[in-house]
Parts: sequence; C-alpha cells; structure tokens
Amino acid sequence: MQIEIRLLTYSDTKAIWSINEEGLPGTGKVSEQEVNSLLEFSSYAIGAYVEGSLAGFVICLPPNTEYGSLNYAWFNQRYADFLYVDRIAVSIEYQNQNIGSTLYEHVKKQAQEMDIPVTAEVNIHPPNPGSMRFHDRHGFEQVGVLEHDEKSVALFVYQK
Repeated sequence: MQIEIRLLTYSDTKAIWSINEEGLPGTGKVSEQEVNSLLEFSSYAIGAYVEGSLAGFVICLPPNTEYGSLNYAWFNQRYADFLYVDRIAVSIEYQNQNIGSTLYEHVKKQAQEMDIPVTAEVNIHPPNPGSMRFHDRHGFEQVGVLEHDEKSVALFVYQK
C-alpha cells in the first residue's frame, strides 16, 4: 500500500469530518464548519492518502490561537511554544496499517525542526486505551490530568 502524505486543504473537510465521526468519542465531535475553523487555526495539518483518498489526518495548532478548547488552554498556560495535536484519526478501513504512526512521525519531525515540544491529550473518561498505548509507543510523557464536565483527559508532551 502506497501512502502519500500531503497538506490538508479545505477541499478535504468532508473526508476529515467523516473520519473524525468514525473515531468518536475519542476524537471529539465537531461539525464540518468546526473542521474548517481548525484548519484555519492550524500551523501543521497533514493527511495520509491512499490511492488519492484521505485515509487519516492530523491537525496541529500553534499556541495562542482563538481556539476555545480547555485542553488546549491548559498547554497555553504552561508552555511558551508547542505544536498541539488537536486531533489525529485514521479511517476504520485503514486502521492498524501504520498510518497513524506515519502521521505522528511527520508531526515529531516538524516539531524537532522548530525545536518545540508536541502536546496532546487522551481521554481517560470515557477511556481510550488504544490511544494511551499509541502515545506511549511514540515516546509521549504524561504531564497532567484535566477534568471537566463528564470528561477527563491525560495531558501528554513529546520532546526529543
């Protein structure tokens, strides 16, 4: 299987939204308009394409955007600079084929070139054990826990 990594564009919005929906509740629900806003805020947003179709994506934000996520705000309060992984998702059809790992290797390389850490969070409640293992495998260290509403998340940082 040939995987092409390229920057996401607004023309990918519907496919991003669809893949995000497949990943609920782990990815967090967003509308197509919110996907467009995330792309607007993003400093690094890439997709993995198989035979021209989007198979997975990652959307990363820089610090100090107007994005209203409490998890994102937690990192803004504690880190001067970072590459925040707002969401990473792989279509069910392409899971367990190293697409998520390939996307994360690109994110980590981008952050290393910028000499900044990568930040992310993973649901503790509702639990997302697959994502916990994924972040552990990729060298992320847990630096905190944030509880809000009916949800709690583990906060992670990767820095090489």
